[in-house]
Amino acid sequence: GDKAFAQFLTDEIQEEKKIQKHKSLPKVSGGWELEVHGTEAKLVRKIAGEKITVTFNINNSIPPSAEDDTQEGQKPDEQEPELTSTPNFVVEVIKDDTKQTLVLDCHYPEDEIGHEGEEESDIFTIREVSFQPTGESDWKDTNYTLNTDSLDWALYDHLMDFLADRGVDNTFADELIELSTALEHREYIKFLEDLKSFVKCQ
Repeated sequence: GDKAFAQFLTDEIQEEKKIQKHKSLPKVSGGWELEVHGTEAKLVRKIAGEKITVTFNINNSIPPSAEDDTQEGQKPDEQEPELTSTPNFVVEVIKDDTKQTLVLDCHYPEDEIGHEGEEESDIFTIREVSFQPTGESDWKDTNYTLNTDSLDWALYDHLMDFLADRGVDNTFADELIELSTALEHREYIKFLEDLKSFVKCQ
């Protein structure tokens, strides 16, 4: 059984490498530095007196696909739809002269992806906003967290503009999807390779 499994994995790895779009990870424009630790990626950008970091994790970042409703007339050998990774991402804005970090928790709403053509529609939304002490790895649950569900629209728009001024806009969000998808695919291939050597190891 293990032999067949290992053979299957070998074929699968070859297939995945064939469809791999990026041999190296795509860059995000706007002078962002990328750090990758396993499945977590961090983009860092410094602008006048501020450091902006965007952190995301590719685990569970591929939305469940609606595979059951295969279109009538679709040939079974047609390409599967491309998997796209749309991770939640956290933006931290750190000002040099304060001990506070503004943290904005953003995500891609599932129903928004792929609805191009709607003017001025943001492809990501801010879900929560809070202040956290700068430099502390553990965030405090006791700090007030603003949930944007019940937020005044004008305030929400200002927050979106605040992010856009720091380079976190639709273009960035598009490029982040591209980067995350490439990273996810790379990790998936690596996982298959690890699984193969694990299965073959007698």
